[in-house]
Amino acid sequence: MTQSSVRGEGTRSNVRRARGLDWADGPPQEDAAEPDGDGPGRGGDRRPGHGHRGGGKRRVLRWSATTLALLILGTAAAGYLYYEHLNGNIRKGQRSSGDAKAQRSEPNAAGQTPLNILLIGSDSRASDENVKLGGSRENRNNPPLGDVQMLIHLSADRKSAAVVSIPRDTRVTIPKCTDPDTGRVYPETTDIINVSLARGGAGCTLATWENLTGVYIDHWMTIDFAGVVKMADAIGGVEVCVNQNVWDHPLPGVPGGSGLKMTAGAHKVKGEQALQWLRTRHAWGSDLLRARAQHMYMNSMIRTLKGQDVFTGTGRLMDLAEAATKSLKVSEEIGTVKKLYGLGMQLKTVPTDRITMTTMPNVADPQNRDHVVPDGGNAEKVWRMLRDDVPFDDKGTSSGAKDAEKKASDEAEAVKDPSVPADRLGVVVQNATRTATEAPVSGRASAISGELVRKGFGRATADGSAALSADETVVRYPSAELEGDAQSVAKALGLPMSSVRKTTDVSGVTVVVGADWRTGTAYPKQSAPKAGDLPGNSDALNGADSGQCMDVYAPYRW
Repeated sequence: MTQSSVRGEGTRSNVRRARGLDWADGPPQEDAAEPDGDGPGRGGDRRPGHGHRGGGKRRVLRWSATTLALLILGTAAAGYLYYEHLNGNIRKGQRSSGDAKAQRSEPNAAGQTPLNILLIGSDSRASDENVKLGGSRENRNNPPLGDVQMLIHLSADRKSAAVVSIPRDTRVTIPKCTDPDTGRVYPETTDIINVSLARGGAGCTLATWENLTGVYIDHWMTIDFAGVVKMADAIGGVEVCVNQNVWDHPLPGVPGGSGLKMTAGAHKVKGEQALQWLRTRHAWGSDLLRARAQHMYMNSMIRTLKGQDVFTGTGRLMDLAEAATKSLKVSEEIGTVKKLYGLGMQLKTVPTDRITMTTMPNVADPQNRDHVVPDGGNAEKVWRMLRDDVPFDDKGTSSGAKDAEKKASDEAEAVKDPSVPADRLGVVVQNATRTATEAPVSGRASAISGELVRKGFGRATADGSAALSADETVVRYPSAELEGDAQSVAKALGLPMSSVRKTTDVSGVTVVVGADWRTGTAYPKQSAPKAGDLPGNSDALNGADSGQCMDVYAPYRW
């Protein structure tokens, strides 16, 4: 297929002039002062003895200064127009369109905060180009699904990065979402996670991730089939590798396929072939292995960009800027070239050997063998490492965990006074020990409410309604005046102060006993995660490992 253009549409002269700009220290500033047009030699030298020859020199100097000023002004104008052109390319949307409860990350001891960005690959067929690339013309008018979902976590010190993929067929709770474009309200439901994009856009997918992980997500970006092709062309190709000849095509009883066909070994893919690599599933053997292939591609792409010195090379940077602004839709708070460039510069600081790609630990869904669900404690461990800013690799330190411990200690000292004595405080205890793979533990609400009564909270009662599901135990309260009361309950049960959460979902102090407390009346001590201590089923890949190749599922070898 024809490679996508990466130059500005309708601004060719401006683009050519803008090539002379140096963006090494950042893109053009909207408020940049115009250069002074008065060049050297203004006023001249009128001392005796400096006659016609000196006047000629002065005229030359004036002409040179004027020419230089015009060049500077012309280049600046072209740069500004091109900058505005790029800004005009960017499509924006609402950050969150669903009911999410995650709290923004607190700064570490140095005042730094981590950055979380959700990258969503859409299967939209809303254009002729996307239909041509993705097929399924009958789905052209259907809402898009989020078939690729990755959370990119930049550590607070910007020295490491972690990426976690959630397989598209993961069954989760999708919260109530409101489509920001149509106003349609979608009620809370349980479904596979890729459906969330069709129930309120990327903001609904973000809210789903936040509720699942407890990680506050700062921004989202979406890209469709055509966008992947444009970006792959702008980069100039990304090297991938297969151990056997591969052809991902329809087989008897197995329709579909990406069309990817290549011989064993390393190949540089771009354009449509890059999209085929990212979409291939059958030839790898599963959707989970597709995530691994995508991680290999991303690692290789990052190595390629760093090798091209793209962040300081003006021509390559502008090619990518054109492709990226046309290919991506982003959450509105990062919807300018300047802000997107700033994100790129932050990514630039992370060494490739400090980038770790992973997949959410998962197990088969007992309700549907074609789906998966989070693997309980292993998945929660990954989420906690993200929340506490603990590096996924073993080359860093667990400063994030230490900061979290210090914060917990500081919070314990800052506990507010309760508004009423313990024996007059109404406390409701709910059983949320049910998981996707385990039945709820009978009697947990009664056991913990009984423990509270023994500790002086005489009005504590068990909620007899249906068992809920929560990975961790929390104490919820609805309003500021009850914060001290909720803290006193957490303290009595031995829960960390970080478990105390304000939410309008409850009418009074409520203890939600999660899957992390399935037995006993003493809350089990939670050990802080250590750097690099990822669960074995997270399929971790290091960004500097260039020797990775995909194995091809036997029916798709040729």
